[in-house]
Amino acid sequence: MSVDAKPIDSTVDSPCVRNCCLDNDDICLGCFRSLEEIRNWTQVDEQTRQRFLVNAKCREQDYQQK
Repeated sequence: MSVDAKPIDSTVDSPCVRNCCLDNDDICLGCFRSLEEIRNWTQVDEQTRQRFLVNAKCREQDYQQK
């Protein structure tokens, strides 16, 4: 991100629950976002954030079924 770049405003809140713990695949076991999704959260548009949330929800469901 350049010095002049600003985070994209959005109505989609971060799902972060401040309980970060990455598994072996770099998935946070608190919010189930990938490390890359977490890093990019403030830079992507609302549509991409929605996709991140769908991905996280799927990961959470998979995790709970294990």
